[in-house]
Amino acid sequence: MTARKRSRKALAAILLAAAMASWSAAADLRQFYNPIVQKIAVKYGVEADLIHAIIRAESAYDNLALSEKGAMGLMQLMPETAAQYGVRNVFDAAQNIEGGTKYLKDLIRLYNRETKLVLAAYNAGQEAVKKYGGRIPPYQETRNYISRVMAKYAKEMVGRGRTPLYKVKDASGKVILVTSDPDLARRTAAN
Repeated sequence: MTARKRSRKALAAILLAAAMASWSAAADLRQFYNPIVQKIAVKYGVEADLIHAIIRAESAYDNLALSEKGAMGLMQLMPETAAQYGVRNVFDAAQNIEGGTKYLKDLIRLYNRETKLVLAAYNAGQEAVKKYGGRIPPYQETRNYISRVMAKYAKEMVGRGRTPLYKVKDASGKVILVTSDPDLARRTAAN
């Protein structure tokens, strides 16, 4: 890429950031990014409400967000994850959401749609989940993250007239679907 193209891209990013600042004062950023999220959600078969809940928790819809650990953009992709999922510009909203959603879809498959494990792996990493025997790592940051995302996710679904469903196993190992908190339902089913 030439220096001129890099300058144009940098200027475009600055202009977008300025536009976003005024947009955030005028309207909800969720609505600003919703067309991108909806398109990518359909493309990869991942619920748009879950993507929105993750974006809200990860970056509060700040497409220029950068964490102390090096995660970047709306879905806070680490450089290795961004590269693995073909994201060339992590601060480009569409690329970041698409890369994050592809990663999320892989985690959903890997953890058999167990949303809390998916979120634990998204936050703490797959190695941390593996280290703790396929369970949520005992990190307070990860537990807080899961709670924040699950609360926002459930609120998004209920706000759209949809009731979230959770898959739990009863004491005999039978899978049941519940609409309440999955941990509470699991404890109730065990009794």
